[in-house]
Amino acid sequence: MPTAPNSAGDAPYADEASEARRRHVARIFITGSAGGLGRAAAQTLLGGGHEVIVHARTAERLAAVNDLIDRGASAVVGDLADLNHTRAVADQVNQLGRVDAVIHNAGIYSGPQILPVNVVAPYLLTALVHRPQRLVYLSSGMHHGGRTELTGLDWSGRSQTGSYSDSKLFVTTLAVAVARIWPDVYSNAVDPGWVPTRMGGPGAPDDLRLGHLTQEWLATSDEPKARSSGGYWFHQRLRAPHPAVRDTHFQDSLLAALARFTAAPLD
Repeated sequence: MPTAPNSAGDAPYADEASEARRRHVARIFITGSAGGLGRAAAQTLLGGGHEVIVHARTAERLAAVNDLIDRGASAVVGDLADLNHTRAVADQVNQLGRVDAVIHNAGIYSGPQILPVNVVAPYLLTALVHRPQRLVYLSSGMHHGGRTELTGLDWSGRSQTGSYSDSKLFVTTLAVAVARIWPDVYSNAVDPGWVPTRMGGPGAPDDLRLGHLTQEWLATSDEPKARSSGGYWFHQRLRAPHPAVRDTHFQDSLLAALARFTAAPLD
């Protein structure tokens, strides 16, 4: 059954110390990390000794990550619904130095900005941030209900032409397309499950901790399974995505549409 949207945070399980010993120390940039799953991943990764770059939509929103900054996190600011802000976020990250991984966590569930935030921003950051070793894109089980029609979409967000399910189908396709065109990069999509967060709601049935564990694992672990590419993951297990995700014609059509809109092709 499709799972609902993502977002949130919690303390790590005690047995994560053994997993931390199997990880290398990495620099990870996490979008949308002022709250929800992004903040939770940042907390856990900092606790594991990794270097983290957190992201907030506005300078005022940075107050939500002051404790993470006090623990050593770096911070960047920019509204991912805006192309110029997104370009500025990429510049800020690049100025901080090359990262080992990016977790494209930021996302919204409704409104006209679904495509800019959920699809255009991860695409543009992929194009502009100096290429890391690992890329993780937040998907959802709801991507199975997405439509493959790209004609007539308003990528700018001035009008709403795409649904949440559409956006998650597109970003899952982006993850797999990047794995194909950049074979030297580990690129994967993750369904975090329907977790009890502000977006998912207090009655969401899935495990909150497992909602961000897979992203952290794919971004940092040296386990062979984590050093794979082109997967669609749920709680560290591979699942079959929507058939269109692996359709190279659909992948190329999506990449071409995003390259035209952003004027930033993936090299």
